[in-house]
Amino acid sequence: MIRSRSVQVLVLLVSTTALTFAQTKPRARDLGVPFDGTPGPNNAITDVKGVEVGHTTLISGAGKLKVGEGPVRTGVTAVLPRGKESKDAVFGAWFTLNGNGEMTGTTWVEDSGFVDGPIMITNTHSVGVVRDAVIAWKVKRGKPDMEGYWWSLPVVAETWDGYLNDINGFHVKPEHAFHALDSAHTGAVEEGNVGGGTGMICNEFKGGIGTASRVLDAKSGGYTVGVLVQCNYGQRDQLRIAGVPVGREIPEHTVWKDDVGSIIIVVATDAPIIPTQLKRIARKASLGLGRNGSFSGDGSGDIFIAFSTANPEAASPKGIHDLKMVPNDQLDPLFLATVQATEEAVINAMVAAETMTGVNDRTVIALPHDKLREVLKKYNRLTK
Repeated sequence: MIRSRSVQVLVLLVSTTALTFAQTKPRARDLGVPFDGTPGPNNAITDVKGVEVGHTTLISGAGKLKVGEGPVRTGVTAVLPRGKESKDAVFGAWFTLNGNGEMTGTTWVEDSGFVDGPIMITNTHSVGVVRDAVIAWKVKRGKPDMEGYWWSLPVVAETWDGYLNDINGFHVKPEHAFHALDSAHTGAVEEGNVGGGTGMICNEFKGGIGTASRVLDAKSGGYTVGVLVQCNYGQRDQLRIAGVPVGREIPEHTVWKDDVGSIIIVVATDAPIIPTQLKRIARKASLGLGRNGSFSGDGSGDIFIAFSTANPEAASPKGIHDLKMVPNDQLDPLFLATVQATEEAVINAMVAAETMTGVNDRTVIALPHDKLREVLKKYNRLTK
């Protein structure tokens, strides 16, 4: 039985990798959802040069929950700030809007101001195995430090997928983290029921992975801000899209009585900003969630991390470094871009997600595209 299930998962891994490079699903803008700001060519976090994203998607089994056997609806997502081949850390900072969740490695991010290595996202009970797998992956690929050690405090974040997934079956294995890392790439990013977002729920519709970007005008520096989310939060009646109370207009097939779940947000930029400024950037993601109706409920783990790919080799252990920094007085366009890209990334996740049936035949419906367009038209917010 175990061997059979592994083969099924492997087939899905291959297809997921292929689909990643040829995104064919409509996105929120394709449906006529209006958003402010100018997106990059892929409207994705990978519009920040050097950033790579990879997924491992695990789907197998159906019917009644049998812990250890399934059904399986989970996975791993990897964000590599400078790509697989770089060992150069990036300036980074993190922020927690509501702490009912986990993101490892943040104590050192807070003190050092650096993110050293990939940022991983998975389900709540797979944080440990993914964390250890990242260390093993780095040891396999790299050399020890000057003192002869491989030293790492990986950043691994989570949201809970136990409504649809056999979360206590521990189906995420080290090789799944390796696959997400090794398959990471630039360009279009697959969204919806993929990677760590496979079994997630957002505003009681099917959620998952979403991404978006903004490019500043030349007057503001021409910098790019990219956002990737794993969204698994929110009540239906709170959902707003483009200012419209979409959740109240589509009340069918709800899941929760309260705001339960979480969201992980990764913000990337090529703007030369330092950790204290990145902390401010990370906080601004909260406002993007607010535009979509989130109030960050008690049961939600809303944890954000931001990094800058500027100032290469700033983490070098030798010499005095000359750094570049955008003045604080010129950060407003970056703040606004973060808010706009966060807002759109969440909606992209729900638009891309598909209806999913998981544990004990529980079904979570996708955000219906036709009804979304009808509601936007009703409120005179449909763009096409």
